[in-house]
Amino acid sequence: MALAGKGSRQIVVDGTAYRWRLRGRPTYHQGLAWSPCTFAVEHVDTPGRTLVVTTSQPHPSNWIGREAEPVLPSGVAAAVRLALCEGWTPTATGPAFHLDRSAGFTPS
Repeated sequence: MALAGKGSRQIVVDGTAYRWRLRGRPTYHQGLAWSPCTFAVEHVDTPGRTLVVTTSQPHPSNWIGREAEPVLPSGVAAAVRLALCEGWTPTATGPAFHLDRSAGFTPS
């Protein structure tokens, strides 16, 4: 599944261009800080398997005012590098590759 171009940002990691997107509005569970924030990454030229990263932070736009740090390009680059080491092949076809970095997340 390809990411929508609207709202996505481009990042270059080790010479390869990717597009990433954080959901603008949180899901119901993210809005209540019951589940952590997630973002998606895909290869720019040949979108194949989407990388879905679960962070250890609440969504920055949660409704209860729980403090959250923004998802920064440096964090996205680190997640891409880790996913590549764990076997993510961004240009291959197939289901989404999930990278769970939610250790330490405590729901409200």
